[in-house]
Amino acid sequence: MACFVRPFFTLSTKRSSTRLFYGAAVKNISYVKYTCCRQLQLRASFQSSTSVHSVNLQTAQQSVDTKADSNNNAVVTDKPAPVDIQKVFLKGLTRVQMQRWLESLGEQKFRALQLWKWLYPPQGGGVDNFAAMSNLSKSFRNKLEQVAVVDSLELENVYEAKDGTKKLAFRLKNRSTGGGGIIESVLIPNESWVTLCVSSQLGCAQRCQFCYTAKMGLHGHLHTAEIVDQVVIAKRLFEKEKRISNIVFMGMGEPLHNIDNVLRAIEILLDEQGLHLSHNKVTVSTSGLVPEMERLAKETNVNIALSLNATTDQVRDQLMPINRKYPIQVLLNTARRIYTNERSGQKLFVEYVMLDGVNDSIEDAKRLHMLLAGIPCKINLIPFNSHEGATFNSSSESKIQFFHEYLTQKGHYVFTRESRGQDKMAACGQLGKPRKLSVSKKEYEQNPM
Repeated sequence: MACFVRPFFTLSTKRSSTRLFYGAAVKNISYVKYTCCRQLQLRASFQSSTSVHSVNLQTAQQSVDTKADSNNNAVVTDKPAPVDIQKVFLKGLTRVQMQRWLESLGEQKFRALQLWKWLYPPQGGGVDNFAAMSNLSKSFRNKLEQVAVVDSLELENVYEAKDGTKKLAFRLKNRSTGGGGIIESVLIPNESWVTLCVSSQLGCAQRCQFCYTAKMGLHGHLHTAEIVDQVVIAKRLFEKEKRISNIVFMGMGEPLHNIDNVLRAIEILLDEQGLHLSHNKVTVSTSGLVPEMERLAKETNVNIALSLNATTDQVRDQLMPINRKYPIQVLLNTARRIYTNERSGQKLFVEYVMLDGVNDSIEDAKRLHMLLAGIPCKINLIPFNSHEGATFNSSSESKIQFFHEYLTQKGHYVFTRESRGQDKMAACGQLGKPRKLSVSKKEYEQNPM
C-alpha cells in the first residue's frame, strides 16, 4: 500500500565561531607554563588525542546545518559550536584519559581512581561538587574547581505520568546558546528494576515522519559528559528504591550520528571500576546508519536495536528518509552478516512502530517474516504514540495482536511494547520541543508537552 506522508522541514541554528584548538594544533594552544618539560609533553599528548575533552579545548557539541539534497535526504554539515567555558567536563573522560589529564596537571596517577570513585560509585550517582570529595586534599580540590566541571547538566523538572513513568527535563549547562537547550530522559519503572531512556542529541536530523523529536531538526550533538550525566544524575536522585539497571539509547536523537560520543559514554558506563553496568543491559537504537552499525558491533558488545518500521522500500523511503541511502536489503544484509559473524550467539532487536493503514497489513506481516529470515532477532511491536501535528494513527489492538500471533507462529520471538508515560509526552517518539531550541523554565513548567 502506498504511504502518503505530509512533509515537514527541519530547521537548525547557524553559528559561526573560531576553533580555539583542534587535534594536535599545538601552536594555537595557550598553556600555563610549567617548569617541568615532562608535564608540558604530557599535556600536549593529552590534548592531541582528546581534543574535545581537555583543558582549554572546544567541547564536543556540534552546530549542525541541516538541509535536503535532490533526493530529499538530510544532508548534515558539522561545525564547531561556540563554547563559553574553559574547563574540562570530567564525565567526558574515560579512566585512562583522566589519568593522563591529571598527570598533565602535575598530579599522580592514583588520583584518577580516587576521583573516579567519587563520580561513579556502584550505587547512587556520586557527588555533584568537589567539596564533598572528602578524601582529596583541599589543595587538590581547589585545583579541580579551577579547571573542571562535575555536572554538565542541570535538572529543570520532573514530570510524572499516571503509570509512574518520569520524564526528566535537563538543561545543558556551559553552552553559549540560549542556556544550551533542554534534553529529555525517561525513567520507566518495572517490578524490580528501572529502565532509563537517554538522549544522544539535541533534536535529530533523520526526519522520521512519525517521530516528534524529528520535527525539531538537529541543533547539536551531546557531549560524552552530557550523555553520561543523564545516567549519573538519575541514579543520584531516583535510585533509592529500585536500581536503574537498564539503559536504552532511545531518547532524542540518532545515537549513531553521534557515535564517537556514544561509544565513549558506553565505555564509561561499563567501566568495572565505576558504575559497572552490564553490556547485556545497555541497548543502542538506530534508524539504520550502516557503517556506524558495523563500527558499533566491532567496538562494543552492547545490544543493537534496529528501527525498521516498514517492509517495502516504497513505504520506508517516505517514513524514514535514511532508507534512500541504505535500503532495506542493504540494512538487513548488514545485520545478517553482523549476527552470523562477530555477534554470533546474540540477537538483534527489531523495532516496528505499528501505523494504521501504513505498515500493518497481512502482507506486511508475511514480508516481515521473510525479511528477517536468517537474522537471530527479537521483534518489538510498538503502538504509535500520537503527538501534536501527527498525521498517523496507531494500529488497532486486533491488528497488533494478529501481527504478534502470526510472527510467533512463524518461530519469531515477539514482544508488544506497552506505551508508558503518554499523558506526559514521555512515550516512544514523543520527546522534545519542536520549533524551539531552548525554552525558559517557566515556559516548560507551564507546557511540558
